Amino acid sequence: MQVAPTPQIAVLDAGGQYCHLIARKVREFGVYAAVYPSETPAHALSGAKGLIISGGPSSVYDAGSPTVDPAIFSALHPVLGICYGLHLAAHLLGGTVTRGVKGEFGIATLELENPSNPLFDGLPPMQQVWMSHRDLVTGLPEGFRNLGRTVTCPVAAAGDVARGLYGVQFHPEVVHTTHGKRLLSNFLFNVCGCAQDWDPGRRIPMVEESIRETVGSRNVFFFTSGGVDSTVAYTLCRHALGADRVRGVYVDTGLMREGESEFVKRAMPTVSIESAQDEFLLALEGVCDPERKRQIIGEQFLKVQERVAEQYGLLDGHWILGQGTIYPDTIESGGTAKAALIKTHHNRVEGVQRLLELNLIVEPLSSFYKDEVREIGRELGLPAELLDRHPFPGPGLAIRCLCSSESGPWPSTPINSVGVQGDSRSYAPVHIVDEFPIAAAGLHATATELINGTDGVNRVAALVASRSPLSEMQVSASSLTAVRLARLRRADHIVRSACDRTGFEKRVWQFPVILIPLGTADLPDSIVLRPVDSVDGMTAQSVLMEERELRKLAEELLAVDGVAAVLYDLTHKPPGTIEWE
Repeated sequence: MQVAPTPQIAVLDAGGQYCHLIARKVREFGVYAAVYPSETPAHALSGAKGLIISGGPSSVYDAGSPTVDPAIFSALHPVLGICYGLHLAAHLLGGTVTRGVKGEFGIATLELENPSNPLFDGLPPMQQVWMSHRDLVTGLPEGFRNLGRTVTCPVAAAGDVARGLYGVQFHPEVVHTTHGKRLLSNFLFNVCGCAQDWDPGRRIPMVEESIRETVGSRNVFFFTSGGVDSTVAYTLCRHALGADRVRGVYVDTGLMREGESEFVKRAMPTVSIESAQDEFLLALEGVCDPERKRQIIGEQFLKVQERVAEQYGLLDGHWILGQGTIYPDTIESGGTAKAALIKTHHNRVEGVQRLLELNLIVEPLSSFYKDEVREIGRELGLPAELLDRHPFPGPGLAIRCLCSSESGPWPSTPINSVGVQGDSRSYAPVHIVDEFPIAAAGLHATATELINGTDGVNRVAALVASRSPLSEMQVSASSLTAVRLARLRRADHIVRSACDRTGFEKRVWQFPVILIPLGTADLPDSIVLRPVDSVDGMTAQSVLMEERELRKLAEELLAVDGVAAVLYDLTHKPPGTIEWE
């Protein structure tokens, strides 16, 4: 087992969605980094060569917002503040932070003001960055100078080069900041003088040792979904403990895709199949709130677990629950002290939290991202047909089948979706553009500008095709029914089949298909297409299909019984989450 060295980089957690991602990106350079609470005293960080303050959902001028020990800025090590970290450094060092006229979410263009400094060495004067903020630095502390701006943000980067103190408004740790890796490398090696001391390739021995420490002499019982995360976690436990100590059960919830249960039977012959369709659908009957849906599904899994545990004789105190929870599931469930709740993962409902507190759960992948999980799976020898699958949510089609407690004409009766804006959860109306433009150039930029400039909107979708004018459509009161699930299941199958034929499946990271209760009396629902490109799921870009193929697909979808229209989600993450609920 590889023993972790003393961290050269300390990442101070101010509650940001990407805090852990910063530490991961640093370790990928062969430099060991660890995450600490933001208020950690400066003397406890004296062994670090540099500090990074993460982003976060708070505003520095709010009472009780996260802070850091001001002494870190007068210590000998350099500091890099990211987003809220920039605001905090400016605020504590005598600068000014104010709320901007409008937020800035997603892609922006950074223009360097003073490029001759160690942090931006070798970076181009204009570059794409990824923003997620509302507040602005409007006055720099003494000794700082402006290093970069965007159209909306006059201080997008700043620094006191002599003291090694820097801050950036954007997120260099996410893949969609095109030169973010170079910036982080500059900070590590040019500014902090770090040396490589970490081998990022020795994950599996460490994880397997952790499994054995957590499980002890007990055995592990897994609910496997057939998805990448649960399959890799299940396989890791079998490797670490032996096949006779790990049992897997696949639960058919009735919320699965077409042909999913058959796929799992074929791909995972060591897993038992448990049918629980009626239980889940009955528990979800009449429920519209997306958070409540997720909670009910997690609670139902626990009830099925208890029944199955009794059926298989697993109640003798020698069995614990295994889960395929990965890091984005944890952080978006408010999994660190200052992180905002974006959406409750079904593996983080109250009953599961109790089991975690009692040390009755093992989660081998809870510190990893989706791309890392796939890499681990490949090292374990799992087949590509499992590892290359698009991510599919544990709650299944339930969170892709939107419901409404209200009826009324659109847009006065809105369709709401979940978003992430400024590291906080938003639940806000979707703005629908009446017609999908023939000329797609600038379409994403237009959508981003609409969201940034419109209060109370977190997502933009464009109408591709419809069987009635959008002006005549209305939102209908609707719940999760077998009829609506069947409608979504058929549409999802049509989309997946079309993407397989055209090769579009390989161009995107994930392609959710969503059913929304927008239509007419005879055609009550519409389909939303949501193809995105990502690496780890923490940020994502909306991807456009080739128009001829899109029109053909829309025609097929409009032939599905009860479908009034086909829409296309143009929203990046942030401000919209990948899933709509």
